[in-house]
Amino acid sequence: MYRQEQIKPYGSEGDKGAQVEEMFDNIAPTYDMLNHRLSCDIDKGWRRKAIAQLKPFAPREILDIATGTGDFAILAARMLKPEQLVGADISEGMMAVGRQKVEREGLRDVIHFRREDCLQLSFEDGSFDAVTAAFGIRNFKDLDTCLRELHRVLRPGGHLSIVELSAPMRPPMSWLFKVYSHTLLPLYARLVSKDGSAYRYLINTIEAFPQGEEMMEILRKAGFEEVQFCRLTLGVCTMYLASKK
Repeated sequence: MYRQEQIKPYGSEGDKGAQVEEMFDNIAPTYDMLNHRLSCDIDKGWRRKAIAQLKPFAPREILDIATGTGDFAILAARMLKPEQLVGADISEGMMAVGRQKVEREGLRDVIHFRREDCLQLSFEDGSFDAVTAAFGIRNFKDLDTCLRELHRVLRPGGHLSIVELSAPMRPPMSWLFKVYSHTLLPLYARLVSKDGSAYRYLINTIEAFPQGEEMMEILRKAGFEEVQFCRLTLGVCTMYLASKK
């Protein structure tokens, strides 16, 4: 079990998956605003880079896992122009916000939302040309099992693109990140979202989540090949690309 899998939003009692679902339902109304403000909108550029990784492969069927409110799915639909994009998540509250955004963007014929448990996806083997995951895999209850599921639903020749927050490893950025994440961020998040526990949990999972070379090995163990990664913004974010043969 990886360290982030042991961290729960609301205490040690109860199932992590249920707690994560409750947490995201709670913060859904303010999630987008907080993400953009707390990152000074840099997160939008990270998303673009992660989607751009897939452009050379022109995927037609895409799964966006842990889709949340659909920001990544909407941007992927605009940039990659797939025939179909499925946004999957365990939080109905987050997807409800996403459905409203998709409707406003005029993309309801392309993007469809489905409640899915990434431990046991309902899709058949080889259903998608690409799978994307933006800022969500560190919340997986069982990272190895979920990555094997993502590998299973990819077609041979398909690609996995991940962008995930990470804790910078070198000073002075590592010092600045610790000060910001443990003081200013929780305070602001508590004032806006009314759920300080949620953002303390999110910071704890960032610091505990495997990154870089360690994450590459985890992806290989799940069956992926040609795994590579790139650190963004001095290590605040890490982008991965892997393929299925």
